[in-house]
Amino acid sequence: MILSMFAAAFLAGCGYHTMGSATHLPQGTRTLAVPVFETKTTNNHTETAMTEAVVREFLTRTRLRVLPSNDAAADAVLHGTILSQTVAPLTYNSVTQESSSFVITMVVAVKLVSRDGRVLYENDNYVFRQQYQSTTDLTTYLEEDPAAMARLSRDFAHALVSDVLESF
Repeated sequence: MILSMFAAAFLAGCGYHTMGSATHLPQGTRTLAVPVFETKTTNNHTETAMTEAVVREFLTRTRLRVLPSNDAAADAVLHGTILSQTVAPLTYNSVTQESSSFVITMVVAVKLVSRDGRVLYENDNYVFRQQYQSTTDLTTYLEEDPAAMARLSRDFAHALVSDVLESF
């Protein structure tokens, strides 16, 4: 009995908390609007993939009703802007004199705003990277960058939702 009370007191003072207890969402938030992310890049469909991944992550991890548009009736709105997206060679094949793998780097800014205009969460510098291999055999060529973009979108969405729901 005394040991369990000591353990409870120890854990209470060590920063442990239940999931969602440090949420940036005000109590009573039931709806979240997530309009399609803006983009400052020339890459096609990246903003759609990022938005869909964020919507899917919120639907999976919360009980919020997530609206895929900027609905004025929503309790909060999550705005996202893709600031940059670059693809750079990562490794070089000296035999074929071609790059054999690449890395996609994306910088995203997000802002979560309540219905009354209060900023609930903001991060202007999410940086995510995802690597992929290329192929030099044209008979079996398969474009790998869409799969890498999908992985990057999932990783970003997971981190963003974790930050909104669980950050200290």
